[in-house]
Amino acid sequence: MKYLEFNDISNVVSFSNPVENVDISMSSPAALFFSDFEKTEPLIVDASTNADLASLLMLKARAKLTLVVDSDCKFLGVISPDEVSDQRINAELSKTVRRESITVADLMVPKAKIKGFEVDEVEHADIASVIHHLKENGQQHCLVVDNKKNEIRGIFSASDIAKKLGVPINVQDTSNFYRVFSALAS
Repeated sequence: MKYLEFNDISNVVSFSNPVENVDISMSSPAALFFSDFEKTEPLIVDASTNADLASLLMLKARAKLTLVVDSDCKFLGVISPDEVSDQRINAELSKTVRRESITVADLMVPKAKIKGFEVDEVEHADIASVIHHLKENGQQHCLVVDNKKNEIRGIFSASDIAKKLGVPINVQDTSNFYRVFSALAS
């Protein structure tokens, strides 16, 4: 056994970050860009969680999208900070007596309204194809599913992709110019 020694850490002020692959481009494999739940634990919240608490938890975790599960940890849908915003909660108040009774289940996007990429397709696509699809559909996020196992395999985030590529990606701007340009580039 090797002898280890504790060291003083009082001068430490930052954290290590994953080293990014510097040789990435729009033609890089899409699989390099999604958060793979076989490698990282997904952020989840129980559907019965109070909406205000969920908002606070998402803010602390800097989560842009969280998976919603039932008490048996079965996938029900997704929730983002937009869904648990004060504006959305206040809109629910017209249907409910008390703010405390509004839960994640009341505000989430149910899985029946969510589309995703099949993991087998992602493994054969480049990131430009994913970005095109996100922009074309005005989506900030897209789930990656493994239909053979009936499970969510991971998630793409436009902001994470932009950060890795070092380029801005505005998925909300699906202007006519972009649509015409995309059609001509195809």
